[in-house]
Amino acid sequence: MVDGSTDGAADQSDSVDPSASVADTPPPPSLAEAARLWLKIGCLGFGGPAGQIALMHRLVIDEKRWVDEARFLHALNFCMLLPGPEAQQLATYLGWLLHGTRGGLIAGILFVLPGSLVMMALSIFYAVYHQAPLVDGLFYGIRCAVVAVVIEALLRISRRTLQRPVHGVIAVLSFAAIFFLAMPFPVIIVLAALAGAWINRHVNARSTAPLVRTTSVAPRLWESVRVALLGICLWGSPIVLFALLLGWGNTFTDIGVFFAKLAVVTFGGAYAVLAYVAQQAVEIYGWLGPGEMLTGLGLAETTPGPLILVLQFVAFLAGFRAPGPFGPLAGGIIGGTVALWTTFVPCFLWIFLGAPYVERLRHVQWLTGALSAITAAVVGVILNLALWFALHVLFAQVGERWFGPIRLYLPDLTTLDPLAFALTIAAAIAMLWFRLGLLTTLAAAAVGGIAIRYLT
Repeated sequence: MVDGSTDGAADQSDSVDPSASVADTPPPPSLAEAARLWLKIGCLGFGGPAGQIALMHRLVIDEKRWVDEARFLHALNFCMLLPGPEAQQLATYLGWLLHGTRGGLIAGILFVLPGSLVMMALSIFYAVYHQAPLVDGLFYGIRCAVVAVVIEALLRISRRTLQRPVHGVIAVLSFAAIFFLAMPFPVIIVLAALAGAWINRHVNARSTAPLVRTTSVAPRLWESVRVALLGICLWGSPIVLFALLLGWGNTFTDIGVFFAKLAVVTFGGAYAVLAYVAQQAVEIYGWLGPGEMLTGLGLAETTPGPLILVLQFVAFLAGFRAPGPFGPLAGGIIGGTVALWTTFVPCFLWIFLGAPYVERLRHVQWLTGALSAITAAVVGVILNLALWFALHVLFAQVGERWFGPIRLYLPDLTTLDPLAFALTIAAAIAMLWFRLGLLTTLAAAAVGGIAIRYLT
């Protein structure tokens, strides 16, 4: 973000395996060569963060040998601590290691750019043509499949995350807090972090998390302040711009503020944060309907890049439907662009600001406990998301009843869509029993949705 940190690559040279001979070590890549690789990763980055991280490991470590294994794992551990898409932040970190700030910017931007362009095109296509029978059937099928996708993600993440009984308790409490008490997602994250830090400090004698010790750049206070100030100014610039042009309370200022807040609480990936987006964008702002949240997630699953690009779809529809002085199409493009900016600029800020301190952060034991608790809470939040999506896919009408502080969702059983139920079950069986891939399941469900629309 500032050229003063471009010495990052030079100061990291001692992280290379000393046992490797000079002949075995490839020369450092040029900036252009690295840019071509980051673009390739951005275009091929399907399969969510696990697939994207594996792709980076194969290309950067195994094939190019630009970074050693220890440094890659250390960077990955740091990125897992941060809010936001960890795969995109890992690409930014690796780019920073190789070519400083310019390299980090290029790597992070090219990781997101292909997917964001595809998502913008799909958003335009949906907004203009979604009422056509063919397109309506396609998205009908995708919505049903996405319920199965979220359930599969819930099972996969819970197996990896809930390693101790206390984590299961935190997951259950977080689910109850958001589903029955309508507690905001950021509050759940803060409470889980405080609980995890307390447990780690007072119950566990020491952290059992493995530490990867590598050399890090010596932090410089003034440089950190400069990066922080510039990053914050860039991050908030769209909000200030639209507030000055259109005043507070317009669609684009609301989009900027909402997604800027979201960027600091997106622990646990897109599935976790979607519960908060659904709560706010659907129920509070009214930017889109519950079924459209499912459509956006399905589209994000079919594009390269981070799954969090679903937020671009949400903001596009918000700007398209309330464009202010702009036309609907221009309003949608502006809204989607503002969401991209306020979501991803802080990802660069976390890396450029935090990377010099990464070694110190890895040894803060209470932070390890806080983050493990946050990860456990995310499981409960994703369970809430799965139930919320399922109710709104399977039933045409879902009401809310409050009994004091407790909220209950009460679907009208007479509005059950049996075809949607059958398609959802089929998608779940395909993914969980037959282990069909994500794209195959989504494609099959889309075909099924089109058939249903034309035959009924």
